[in-house]
Amino acid sequence: MPETVFDHVPVLAEQVLASLAELSGLLALRSDGEGVLLDCTLGGGGHSALLLEAHPGLRLIGLDQDPSARLAAADRLAPFGDRATIVASNFADYTPPGSGLPPVVAVMADLGVSSPQLDVAERGFSFRADGPLDMRMNPERGETAAELITRLEESELADLIYAYGEERLSRRIARKIKELGPWGGPGKGTAELAYVVAGCYPPKARRGRIHPATRSFQALRIAVNNELGVLDQLLQRAPDWLVPGGLFGVISFHSLEDRRVKTAFVSDERLQRVTRKPLVATEAEEEANPRSRSAKWRVARRRES
Repeated sequence: MPETVFDHVPVLAEQVLASLAELSGLLALRSDGEGVLLDCTLGGGGHSALLLEAHPGLRLIGLDQDPSARLAAADRLAPFGDRATIVASNFADYTPPGSGLPPVVAVMADLGVSSPQLDVAERGFSFRADGPLDMRMNPERGETAAELITRLEESELADLIYAYGEERLSRRIARKIKELGPWGGPGKGTAELAYVVAGCYPPKARRGRIHPATRSFQALRIAVNNELGVLDQLLQRAPDWLVPGGLFGVISFHSLEDRRVKTAFVSDERLQRVTRKPLVATEAEEEANPRSRSAKWRVARRRES
């Protein structure tokens, strides 16, 4: 597998640091001054490094299913020594250790695909450079996007694209995709799929700011990685991991994720909202990093009882 470069600026870094600033108070209440940050989507370790630096009493458990991300995070977090532990795991499969570590004072997740994953054509996430139709967060297991497209019936593919991509042309797109037969061979990668999807749009609509294949690619990526299913599991399980007063923060990138996070933070009796509205990127950050435009950061606190 080609080496993936995870050297990137973490999205909404200032907002994350500001809204988790009260961790210092939580740590000060403990006799040993220590607590665990559980970063469920470690990536290159950007958010975790900033939080470890800001709060010397924090210890990190960082989860990621992408081997390239774990390698990059290990390098970035090396200065923190044994304060940082990296685990090869999807957060839906993880159970924090019952003993041997301080309690969890914060859980965070930065959902979606990282910039480095998008920028490496061989991962198959992007329609901007040709690559195999893969889209797996963990490239070592599971069904690829090509295998998923080939396996599904036309109606099933249309329903998937509509449900996960909110794509109004889903039936037309699914029909055109299935007309080309099995996917995954030579000439049947991300560039061809993007071309087929774009061809379902009127010519004027193909030249907008958002590429016409964006929603279809999003839908396939969500399905390949069961992103909404694992998010639902995280929202259900994470509050039980936290000490009273502990903080739970999630960065989402599209409405399907954000609606789930908002609903959980409002309706879960274990949680109290910290952010009434999601925190978003500043104009300066959007200009420097266009992918931050859709990012939303919400935080809740574990209730005392």
